[in-house]
Amino acid sequence: MKLLGIDTSNYTTSCAWYDTETGIVLQKKKLLPVPEGQAGLRQSDAVFHHTRQLPELIAGLAAEKGGGLHPDAVGVSVTPRPEEGSYMPCFLAGKAAASILASAAEIPCYETSHQMGHILAALYSADCLSWIDANAPAFLAFHVSGGTTDLIRCTPDPDEILHIEPVASSLDLKAGQAVDRVGLMLGLKFPCGPALEKLAVQSSSKAHMQVKLKNGCCSLSGLQNQCEKMVRDNVPAPDIARYCLNSAAAVLTAMTKAAAEKGTAVLYAGGVLSDRLIQDELRKLPLRTAFAEPAFSSDNAAGIAVYAARRAMQCQY
Repeated sequence: MKLLGIDTSNYTTSCAWYDTETGIVLQKKKLLPVPEGQAGLRQSDAVFHHTRQLPELIAGLAAEKGGGLHPDAVGVSVTPRPEEGSYMPCFLAGKAAASILASAAEIPCYETSHQMGHILAALYSADCLSWIDANAPAFLAFHVSGGTTDLIRCTPDPDEILHIEPVASSLDLKAGQAVDRVGLMLGLKFPCGPALEKLAVQSSSKAHMQVKLKNGCCSLSGLQNQCEKMVRDNVPAPDIARYCLNSAAAVLTAMTKAAAEKGTAVLYAGGVLSDRLIQDELRKLPLRTAFAEPAFSSDNAAGIAVYAARRAMQCQY
């Protein structure tokens, strides 16, 4: 089967082509243009930029594939999370494009959430798609990005591929927001994750914020406050960057320990978790863990294409 996936998230336009016979995913993605010094976009601007960028990316995907796109089905993210009331206008751009393509080609269009896409992309890149097979045990997953610091329980589901239940989250600032705000303090360009990591590896500091959880949930506003104080105190920029990432790792480690039981597998997905410094700390946990490769950690349509493939295969039986 050949599947086309589309994702128009808050900061990235992306599309992906998944061939189930070869198991190969091709993807094209492009960040939305955020003005220098700013930490985000208005939703109206995001919709505008997605509408401009998506045709270019799909054309590029077809060129890389070596011909026209004739998918058996289309998948698209239409909400941030798989829960009632979850909504962001930016996903309307992808939904409209996918609906038009599916109607014109008379093929199915499978709608899902951006969060589902992150989980499936991570499982695909970690060669762990067996985790969603029928009768596979439930597993824990982290979705950590600019808008989320979510710990969820994922149970294979015959209808929706995965049944997702919230377990814990951040009570205030999200991990990706903290990374970007600290990066902007240090003069880095938004989104700041990769540049902050390059800065942090210049420091060997082990310092991090004190971690306190409430019913398994974390609070990260203190991280921003502490980094602001460090800037005022003229602490070297690499040490501030390292403190930020050390703190994120410490928080995620504590949340994992609070939720995981013996034998539980844990998946780490989302743009923040592409950071190797954070990954290195989480890999020390005495648990079965899986991580997305960098190209499948940040926002992407690969998991949406995988979702469409699984839904389409269900319909064959």
